[in-house]
Amino acid sequence: MAWATRVVAVVLAVVSPVLVLAAVLLYAALPAEWQVPEIFTPLAAAGATFPAFAAFLIAHRPGLRLAWLMCAGGVGGAVNTFCQAAMLSAAADGNIELAGLVRFPAHIGWAVSGLMLEMLLPLYSPDGRLPSRRWRAVVLLGVVSTAVELTHMFVRPDPPAEGYPLPAVIHNPLEIPELAPYWPVVSPMAWTGILATLPLAAWSLLLRFRRADPVGRRQIGWPLFAFGGYIVFMLVGVVALELTWLSIVWAALIPVALVFSVTRHQLYGIDTVVSRTFVAAGLLAVIGGVYFGMATLSSLVVAGYHQVAGLASALLTGAFFQPLRRTLQRAVDRLLYGSVGDPRDLAERLAQEVRRGDPGQALAAVVGVLREGLAVQGVAVEVTSGEPGHPVIVASADREQAGDRPREVPLVWHGEWVGRLLIGPPAPRRFPAAHDERVLDTLVPYAADVAHAVRMAADLQRSRERMLAAREEERRRLRRDLHDGLGQTLSGLAMTVNMARLSLRTSPEAADGLLGELRTGMDAVTGDLRQLVYGLRPPALDDLGLAAAVRALAGPDGSAAEVVTEGDLTGLPAAVEVAVYRIAQEALTNVRRHARATRVRVELRREPGALRLLVADDGVGLPPGHRPGVGLASMHERTAELGGICLVTGAPDAGTTVEVMIPVQPA
Repeated sequence: MAWATRVVAVVLAVVSPVLVLAAVLLYAALPAEWQVPEIFTPLAAAGATFPAFAAFLIAHRPGLRLAWLMCAGGVGGAVNTFCQAAMLSAAADGNIELAGLVRFPAHIGWAVSGLMLEMLLPLYSPDGRLPSRRWRAVVLLGVVSTAVELTHMFVRPDPPAEGYPLPAVIHNPLEIPELAPYWPVVSPMAWTGILATLPLAAWSLLLRFRRADPVGRRQIGWPLFAFGGYIVFMLVGVVALELTWLSIVWAALIPVALVFSVTRHQLYGIDTVVSRTFVAAGLLAVIGGVYFGMATLSSLVVAGYHQVAGLASALLTGAFFQPLRRTLQRAVDRLLYGSVGDPRDLAERLAQEVRRGDPGQALAAVVGVLREGLAVQGVAVEVTSGEPGHPVIVASADREQAGDRPREVPLVWHGEWVGRLLIGPPAPRRFPAAHDERVLDTLVPYAADVAHAVRMAADLQRSRERMLAAREEERRRLRRDLHDGLGQTLSGLAMTVNMARLSLRTSPEAADGLLGELRTGMDAVTGDLRQLVYGLRPPALDDLGLAAAVRALAGPDGSAAEVVTEGDLTGLPAAVEVAVYRIAQEALTNVRRHARATRVRVELRREPGALRLLVADDGVGLPPGHRPGVGLASMHERTAELGGICLVTGAPDAGTTVEVMIPVQPA
């Protein structure tokens, strides 16, 4: 059955605009005295566009009630337009009886189109269901009022020939003169019901909008904007008949808005359309007013006013266009979003707040600006640490206000996860969804920068504390090793020397044995000293240099990893050499233990103002949700102590890359 419904929809989508086109051709062939422009109404535009867009919706969702309302209403409008043109054509040819008969399907088309498009369609938008059962009374009111007026059209008597707008009166073969006294009362009552149904149908959309969640408001905003604009232009056409074409053009755009509402409401923001429309309309109105005002003034003062008016209006437009556009944009943004409008203004304010204080105060500024810009009940920022045991190093005070199920937005700084935003439920506002995405797109990079600064400050503080603790611990270890180990050994060697001196004359053999023990003790002392020295600085750096020491780490013959060095690696600070050596050692150890790689590349490059280390492999990469261990944390700490940057990146089955940049003086 789905294919049959699609076929029917396509046929109607083709027939309906063909009827409208035929009506245009028939009207163009009429004699001037039989041409009545009033036959081209919004119903003609509906007949040309609604069925085509309805067929598109039915092709994707055959059971969508909204699409069938669009299709039926558009076909009714096309039938009304065609039959009116055919009626005039038959009457102009002298066939008054045929003209009278053709008028009946025109009336039916009017009733169907008006009922479907102007009453039922707003009530059933955007999901094909009524807001509640109570709205059935509005549906009944519209149906009954339309049916009563349709009956009136069918049986009303012929009007008098005097004052008739056409050369001849088109006879109504179904007229009932006996009912004529009642229609002056019944017909106004029917029109009252029709005119009451139209605003009630629009009111149903407004109620849906106010009660919907942010995504629902974004969807309902499309039909609300479309039908609201149609009502405005229809009223304008009533006041100024020469502007009736505006309502006709707008009626042709209503199905476009409905298609966006059903299929693309999360991709295209209706608030953007509304904002641009109001700003453009305001600019046109003001510029037009300036032009006509200057034209009027010039006509009263000088001749050739149109040249003066054009020059003056151009000058005024150039001087006031940009300030006027900004003023209109702010006004529309305030209308749509409340006190917060352009996200760029929020970004500028946030940048100023960040410059004024330390990272902790900047984090509070991020929370405040985001909460105001998003109009939510709470916003929290969690800054994560790359070290085990420190998953969250700081969190804003609004964590509880963000709710039990906040929206999470990752904060990523140069490819590194530094934290997350927790966004609570929205507060009441008109168009939050699309505006929120623009606010987040604009402010999240600033929040990531602040989170990274907070993270660096916390990591630096911990690094300083660890450095102090490590220095004291190293001093304690050296003291213990020197006192308990090397000191005791030297004391024993001194006693051996004294015993050897005493035994040298009386027992040379015993003295020789003591001297042998002394030699063994000296070798042990030498070994202990080497261990102490190696703990302070790897001997390979002094014996081989940094480049050769890294090659030695890679493999005895360079076959285990490809090592590439560039630039002058001599004369580097001792702390930089030790840090790079230890980081390369840790990275290569991780490759051998975990990566299962077939190729490893180590690059050591001296660049202007920096030393760059790169260790890349083609192994299994980092698993999803990987948490750095002690080794990776140690690499980050060593780099941070020297003011550098350490990035560890990788994906499953794509290898792992460790990249370190440490600032050094130019070679």
